[in-house]
Amino acid sequence: MASKGKKRFGAPSGGPMNMMRQLEELQKQMAEAQASLDEETVTASVGGGVVTIVMTGSQEVKSVTIKPEAVDPEDVEMLQDMILLAFREAREKAAKLTEERMGPLASGMQVPGLF
Repeated sequence: MASKGKKRFGAPSGGPMNMMRQLEELQKQMAEAQASLDEETVTASVGGGVVTIVMTGSQEVKSVTIKPEAVDPEDVEMLQDMILLAFREAREKAAKLTEERMGPLASGMQVPGLF
């Protein structure tokens, strides 16, 4: 009868220590995913390849390429528009890549009250 009704002290299997380990592992995985995004690139071309932008997954522009035939002093606005469109497309691709890499990490962590 002495063992019946006694409460055990200590962390349950899903207690704070386990949660801390999960958070540490998540932090490590997120850092690895971010490092990967810094290295991966996306490319966006507009105007049949007249303007091309290469951007990392972390949205750093690595290069802008403009073919000489796109440079028309009489129509600078068209070139500006193509650069803007290429940048927006590259940014959207980088954001999608980030979501693909980081999304599973965020949804995999089950911490009540955290998300």
